[in-house]
Amino acid sequence: MTIFDEATAVTRIDQGRYAAHPDKRFALVAPGSATPPVINGGVMLATVLRAVLDCSPLPHPIATSAHYLRVARLAPAEINVTWLKTGRTAATARATLVQDDEPILETTVTTGTVPVSSPNGDGGAQGQRRAGGAQGQRRAAGAQGQRRARGAQGQRRAGGAQGELSWTGSAPSIPPVGECVNLGEWTGTYDADGMAGYAGQVSMLLDPAVTGWRFGNPSGTPEMRGYFSLREDREPDALTLALAVDGLPPVVFGLGATGWAPTVELTMHMRLVPAPGPLAVQARCRHVSGGWFDEEAEVWDSAGNLVAQSRQIARVGRGPVRAGATA
Repeated sequence: MTIFDEATAVTRIDQGRYAAHPDKRFALVAPGSATPPVINGGVMLATVLRAVLDCSPLPHPIATSAHYLRVARLAPAEINVTWLKTGRTAATARATLVQDDEPILETTVTTGTVPVSSPNGDGGAQGQRRAGGAQGQRRAAGAQGQRRARGAQGQRRAGGAQGELSWTGSAPSIPPVGECVNLGEWTGTYDADGMAGYAGQVSMLLDPAVTGWRFGNPSGTPEMRGYFSLREDREPDALTLALAVDGLPPVVFGLGATGWAPTVELTMHMRLVPAPGPLAVQARCRHVSGGWFDEEAEVWDSAGNLVAQSRQIARVGRGPVRAGATA
């Protein structure tokens, strides 16, 4: 079992009731410093989804809406799942993570079935199964790590195996892995005993064009893009997609913002079961004002397919705004 699986583990207590425990290994700043050990929102959402999928009649979280009501503590929690509707193609549940009788994370999750990603990108018969061959099992710094945007090919229309309508926009243009900046670990990643927090569990290789904020020279554009994966040998699935959509630094860092930017509400759509390998993530913002900002994210897999999308509303961090941002 990987650290991520341990951190998102749930134990069934009764019908629709699960025990969970927020894990300090996914704290943005490890316990013991002056900064509270806030747990990454994506891993909290993945924990709730694990409980929902355990009792769901259908295998994938098609649409998830999550409201972050309070900061989770490093203490036992309970997840309560109530099914509002079940059907042959979709089922909808309400799931709440609770600590000391207070709701911490409130979600509505619709489950269903999505195709498995395949190199042909059409979600057809080949996309409905996992390939057993070398190509289906390989790790990718390869195709995705070396490709640029698919351009016109990415705009193509494709008929699936049964002739269903299929269309995908262009993939983001991200430099090859070797040209990206390893975000690495930041101050507060390790506690006094050497235990690694969030930055020690994930790998983020960012497009150099969006990393100026690290050196006091933000780009002036609220966007982030790069490659995202767990440092452990674990292939992506629905739970890691929940981590990836909220996994990169806040887009407002590109405008000079600093500090923790808490998500208030996030909606995620799962489009395909991702192929093995790292994920390419692009996040952008349309509007910042009054201490609020939005963030839209796309997640693409190693086969070049769009596997998840999200949109969230969050608070701008309370840290000082860095000078040097350009228009």
